[in-house]
Amino acid sequence: MIDRELYLPKSWTGDRDRCRAAAIPDEVEFATKPQQARAMLERAITAGVPFSWFTADEAYGQNPGLRGWLEEQDIAYVMATRCDDEVPSGLHTTTRVDELIARVRAGAWQRLSCGDGAHGPRRYDWARVPIRRTFAHGRRGWVLARRSISDPSDIAYYVCFGPRGIRLRELVRVAGSRWSVEESFQTAKNEVGLDQYQVRRYDAWYGHITLAMAAAAFLVVTRAREAAKGAPPAARAP
Repeated sequence: MIDRELYLPKSWTGDRDRCRAAAIPDEVEFATKPQQARAMLERAITAGVPFSWFTADEAYGQNPGLRGWLEEQDIAYVMATRCDDEVPSGLHTTTRVDELIARVRAGAWQRLSCGDGAHGPRRYDWARVPIRRTFAHGRRGWVLARRSISDPSDIAYYVCFGPRGIRLRELVRVAGSRWSVEESFQTAKNEVGLDQYQVRRYDAWYGHITLAMAAAAFLVVTRAREAAKGAPPAARAP
C-alpha cells in the first residue's frame, strides 16, 4: 500500500457547510473512484514507482475513461468487468463480452492456476478473445474469461491490454494477483487497524490511514528481513 484517497459522494461535496464542518478543504471536489485511481497512478508514475501491470475489480474495469487513459499511457492492465460490458468487435460494431466468450470453441479453454490460495492452487479454465480495434504498435487488447471447473456456468470476465505477444498464462497470473491485494488489505485491518477510522474530520481520516499504512509497511519489511536471516516470522498482533 503506497497511496490512499477518501471517496466522498456528491451528497458531501455538494454541501460546502457540511464539508467545512468536517475540515474538508473547499478545493476538494467530487471524483469518481476511477478518477481517484488515475490520480494515484499519476502520483506513482511521477514518483518513479516501478510496476509492470495495473489490475482492479469491475468498478474500474468497466470504466472506458480509465481504460483509455491507461492505454494512452501504455500501462498494461487486466481488470475485471461486467458480463454485459461491450468491446469493439469489428468496424463500428461492439459486442458484449459474454457473447464473445460464448463463441470460444471448447478446445480453446486452458486449465491454469492463477495463484495459490488457502487450499492450494486456484485452478480455473481460462480463455481469451482479441479485441478488434487498433492499438499502438506492439500492443493488443483481449477479453479474458475465467470459468469455474465445478460449475461451468460461473464465468468471470476481464478486459486486458498489453504487449501483443503476451501469453495467456501471464494474463492469468495478473488476474489472480488481485487476491494478494485483498489479502494485504485484510492483513492490515487485522494487524494495524487500517479500517478503525471512527473519526469526524477529513484530516483525521488521512492521518489514521497514513499511520496504519506506515505501520503495515514496517511489519512487512521486518518480516522480510527476518526471513532473509532465517529467523522465525515475528508474532502477529492479537
